[in-house]
Amino acid sequence: MNVEQQVANYYTHGKLEDKIMGVLRSADKDVEQLRADDLAAIDEFHLGGLEATQALADFMQLRPGMHLLDVGCGIGGPARYFAGRGCQVTGIDLTEEFVRVAESLTRRVKLDQKVTFRQASAFELPFASDTFDGAYEIHVGMNIADKAGVFREVARVLKPGARFAIYDLMRSNDVTLTFPVPWAQTPETSFVASVDDYRQALQAAGFRIDHQRDRRQFAIEFMQQRMAQAPSGPLVLGIHVLMGEQAPLMLKNVNMALISGALTPVELVAIAG
Repeated sequence: MNVEQQVANYYTHGKLEDKIMGVLRSADKDVEQLRADDLAAIDEFHLGGLEATQALADFMQLRPGMHLLDVGCGIGGPARYFAGRGCQVTGIDLTEEFVRVAESLTRRVKLDQKVTFRQASAFELPFASDTFDGAYEIHVGMNIADKAGVFREVARVLKPGARFAIYDLMRSNDVTLTFPVPWAQTPETSFVASVDDYRQALQAAGFRIDHQRDRRQFAIEFMQQRMAQAPSGPLVLGIHVLMGEQAPLMLKNVNMALISGALTPVELVAIAG
C-alpha cells in the first residue's frame, strides 16, 4: 500500500455523512434548510477555521467568476466559502468518502451549481493545462512528501499570472512531534516541512513568492479558545466530528507543538509564471 492509499484510508470513516447529519440535528439545525455557515464548525478542518480561510482569501485577489482549484478539498468547506464569494470551484481529494460527502453537503446548501468535486491525486491532476484562474491548498501539505511534484502539477493547470495560496502547518524547529495529530496517526504519513522547503519547491515549479505570513500566535489563541470551552462540556459541532474519539489527544499534541515552536501555520501565496 503506497502513501496516498494510506492517507485516503486514514481519512475514511464509512458513515461520515450520517454522523454529520446527526450532530447537526443535535445542534438544532434544520438539515433540510442548511446554510453554508451552519457547517463552518465542521467543514473548516484547519487551525483557525473559517477565520483562517477568510484571512487567506484576502491575499488571493479574488474576483467574481474566477475558476479556482481546491487541492485536497476534504468535505468542501473552503470550496463552499469561495463559491459564496462568487467563484467557480473545482475540488479534488484522495478520499472517496470526502468527495461524496462534499457533494452532498454542497447540494444541501444549494451551491452545487458553483462547486464540483472529483476524486483524484494532486500528482496527476485530471485537467488540461492553463485551466484555472487560481488555486489553494489548506492544511494538505503535511500529508505530501513530494511537494515539488504537486506544485509542478498545480503550476501546469494554472493560467500564467494566477495565484496559488497555501495555508499549511510547517516546521519551525527540530523538536520531535508527538503523535497522533489530526493529519496522521504515526510519522509514516506525516511530511511536515519548513517554510524554506516550501519556498524552494514553489520556485522550482516556476512560481514567484508574493506573500508570506507566520500565523503561530493566531493559532495558539485559537487553540486556547477551544480548550477553554472544554470544561463546559464537549462541543456538539467541531472538528472532532472528523477526527473521532482521539480528537482531544490530537489537539493537545498540536497545541504542544505550537507552544514549543515545533510547528507553525504559515500563509504563502505564489504567482504562476
